[in-house]
Amino acid sequence: MDSALPEPSADEAAHSARLAEAIRHEIAATGPVSFARFMERCLYTPGLGYYSAGRLKFGKDGDFITAPELGALFARCVARAQAPALRACGNDAVWFELGGGSGAFARDCLLELQVLDALPRHYWLLEPSADLRERQRDRLRTDLSRDLFARCAWLDRPPQHPWSGVLFANEVLDALPITRFTLQGGEVFEEHVDVNANGAFVRVDRPADPLVAGAVRHLQRHLGREFEDGYRSEVLPQLPWWLEAIAGEQTRGAALFVDYGYVRREFYLPDRRDGTLLCHYRHRAHDDPLILPGLQDITASIDFTALAEAGIGAGFEPVTYAFQSEFLIASGLDAAFAAAYESAADEAARYALAQQVKRLTLPGEMGERFQAMSFARDLDIDALFAPLLEVDRSERL
Repeated sequence: MDSALPEPSADEAAHSARLAEAIRHEIAATGPVSFARFMERCLYTPGLGYYSAGRLKFGKDGDFITAPELGALFARCVARAQAPALRACGNDAVWFELGGGSGAFARDCLLELQVLDALPRHYWLLEPSADLRERQRDRLRTDLSRDLFARCAWLDRPPQHPWSGVLFANEVLDALPITRFTLQGGEVFEEHVDVNANGAFVRVDRPADPLVAGAVRHLQRHLGREFEDGYRSEVLPQLPWWLEAIAGEQTRGAALFVDYGYVRREFYLPDRRDGTLLCHYRHRAHDDPLILPGLQDITASIDFTALAEAGIGAGFEPVTYAFQSEFLIASGLDAAFAAAYESAADEAARYALAQQVKRLTLPGEMGERFQAMSFARDLDIDALFAPLLEVDRSERL
């Protein structure tokens, strides 16, 4: 293990070893697995994967901090931006959050929507982790009124019946299992994971199947150039089908995705020769996904051009693409900050609010590294989303 990373406890090491052994058994039975499959096992294996087990992930005692964990300002701005869509969808409108983290976003969003008189009939959370579902339930049951908590429901799969409202995902796309590819002799190869003689996981490249090869050729056509031999990066060929599975039954409303990433021409810069893969373990970032299975987060940046293509393909109309800082300011960050600052209990609370704004908006923090992309279906975009249209950067896509 990288000597710069903290050593896991004995219990954590045993947990990781159990998952590693399960993956080795699969490789022994089927041969090398695609990197996407390896990442899926590391993150989502029931009871053992990073997002499926009980280890704390968010906040200062976890592995990373997301925008909702910094404080309530992020959720308040998102609620303000999407409240017009909820109202337009009528009394049966739903807020559908993918993931849900610690439950902080749901709590702060519902409280703000209550202030705005734009409460949804239901607040759905699709959370794959049984442990996180319980943490979310406990937090929301404690922090919300009985009426607000009664609106919350946890789903085991995307809705299979028509619904209208808002779909929201913060730092969800970066955790989808990614396909890693490279070029050899002009041909597309897909990265796989095998086991060496010492039982360690190692990367191997195999000829890509037609789906992966087609996705890479699409990138090259869009970029107007071919990747050089040895160039390695990521692609999400399943993104259109994933979005259709998540939002296919949404008949009316809006969808908002916030994540870190790039437009396509920046994602696949010639100098970025090993992609954007990144791992997070106890607030340390590194680039080795083959260690600590089940104990570390494995992520990759988002190709926002691909997300726009998938959204349009799923029948959505693009609304805006903007840096997170621009999106939050257009969604009332100044007013939300001023109100919170005025009601802050003391100087320490006011300082914390100022730090929260800095983390959310400064270019060197989350302000430009994170971006927001929103879509609408069967809504009057000009009337409902005028502030967001003013910061739209879709021409960069």
